[in-house]
Amino acid sequence: MTQHCLQRPKGNSSWGCPSGPGSRSAPAFPSAPPRRERAGIGKTTLIQKATEALKSSGVPIDGFYTEEVREGGRRIGFDVVTLSGRRGTLSRLGSDSSTARREYRVGQYIVDLVSFEHLVLPVLRNVDLGSDTGKKVYVIDEIGKMELFSRSFIQAVRQTLTGSGTTILGTIPIPKGKPLGLVEEIRSRKDVMMFNVTKENRDNILQDIVTTVQNCTK
Repeated sequence: MTQHCLQRPKGNSSWGCPSGPGSRSAPAFPSAPPRRERAGIGKTTLIQKATEALKSSGVPIDGFYTEEVREGGRRIGFDVVTLSGRRGTLSRLGSDSSTARREYRVGQYIVDLVSFEHLVLPVLRNVDLGSDTGKKVYVIDEIGKMELFSRSFIQAVRQTLTGSGTTILGTIPIPKGKPLGLVEEIRSRKDVMMFNVTKENRDNILQDIVTTVQNCTK
């Protein structure tokens, strides 16, 4: 199961789209099961479809999504892909043997923080740049356990949530196991709207998400 969230601009009291003259839109976040369990949900496919629909409707959009990497039919890790077409490693399968250097692990995957931060941080730091900030949508897929090894990423997301008037479409994990601090912060905010996404409703909910985001940019 996946959840989608929408955040109002700073100063509003609940998640959703702002209304009234001069209102500005703010971040949005979908959520998904922990990464190793979510392959069958189609969360990234949903994000990609929403992105294409928003682009087709003339909404300026930027950001990144995560994508499975397979080799010989076997999943060997995940890549980060920006909407401008750049790609970098997020994680790869690792051995069970210990190493001298510090590793960031989620299950059997080793997270490449250097690659992740090099690709993603410049995207997040550009959120508030440009004259069309209030009309632009940023995709953050996802804010999960792998990504949260990066303190710089956590800081950049928090700054985006508290200071940006940009609409953000993102993903967060559903609650499972030990709570993730930033994820729970997002989930508990009064200005967040959540959409639960399952295999059964993932196709039907696409238009709801696209329409909601479009309304936020008006």
